[in-house]
Amino acid sequence: MATDLRVSLTDRCNLRCTYCMPPEGLEWLPKPELLTDDELLRLIRIGTTRLGITEVRFTGGEPLLRRGLTGIIAGSTALNPRPHTALTTNGIGLARTAPALAEAGLDRVNVSLDTLDPVVFEKLARRRRLDDVLEGMAAAASAGLTPVKVNAVLMRDVNDHEAADLLRFCVEHGYELRFIEQMPLDAQHGWRRDTMITADEILGRLETEFTLDAADTGTRGSAPAELFHVRGLRFPDGEPATVGVIGSVTRPFCGACDRVRLTADGQIRNCLFAREESDLRTPLREGATDDEIAERWKKAVMAKLPGHGINDPSFLQPARPMSAIGG
Repeated sequence: MATDLRVSLTDRCNLRCTYCMPPEGLEWLPKPELLTDDELLRLIRIGTTRLGITEVRFTGGEPLLRRGLTGIIAGSTALNPRPHTALTTNGIGLARTAPALAEAGLDRVNVSLDTLDPVVFEKLARRRRLDDVLEGMAAAASAGLTPVKVNAVLMRDVNDHEAADLLRFCVEHGYELRFIEQMPLDAQHGWRRDTMITADEILGRLETEFTLDAADTGTRGSAPAELFHVRGLRFPDGEPATVGVIGSVTRPFCGACDRVRLTADGQIRNCLFAREESDLRTPLREGATDDEIAERWKKAVMAKLPGHGINDPSFLQPARPMSAIGG
């Protein structure tokens, strides 16, 4: 059953990360094609009241660019049953908006942070915004949007030497770090398996400086991250430090996946790597009932393939890049 709904609020982003899009950006979706705030809230309500959705994660592009964000969050947290809510962001603008997001009922945030070096940040993101990201993370923690989880992608010969530094920084500030294998979701279709930093390599880099002990043996469930205790390190509150590794490519967890994605233009995707989508926007705008939309949604989820097939020679990268799918 898909109980975790990832809702993309926009395909736009204010960074140009090399593993996501070209320097000039992409052709954004026209505004009439985007779901309105009311349409988004109706679909979230259908998901939570009729389809068993218990968690809603707002994504992008960059969701902080959505003007109606706080209203969408407030509307979602007012639902009965109330879903747990989270937001995945690059952190730019979070210092300004964190208090309002918390007031609207948002439970926590995930922030992308691949480096602590301003020069490397500019090389990766093509923008000089590292300080904004760090300030946003601190503001989120102060506003109670915790645990603040940090998503990091290591790129070979770019930032792969920073694994230990990122872990120390996150533990020192009380953030929960998750390393994610680079996935074939870039708009340029330049991803290559032989240049990707694998989960085994990530762990190897960490183990040069830390001793890691498996923390979730037999209890991982549908969580995408394999968790490890970091021996000798503790969070500021005294709890044992942990680090997660999400091996979406080399250690797939498709059998336990409970996620379904709603794009900003109203398409249901039953897998991050799906090449087919189910249109909810058209029936929504043509007057379909909640029951009819729920049935269409259920059929889309039931058609999910048993795996993403990245290891298969016939694998084809999705036509949409990550910024248009939502994480």
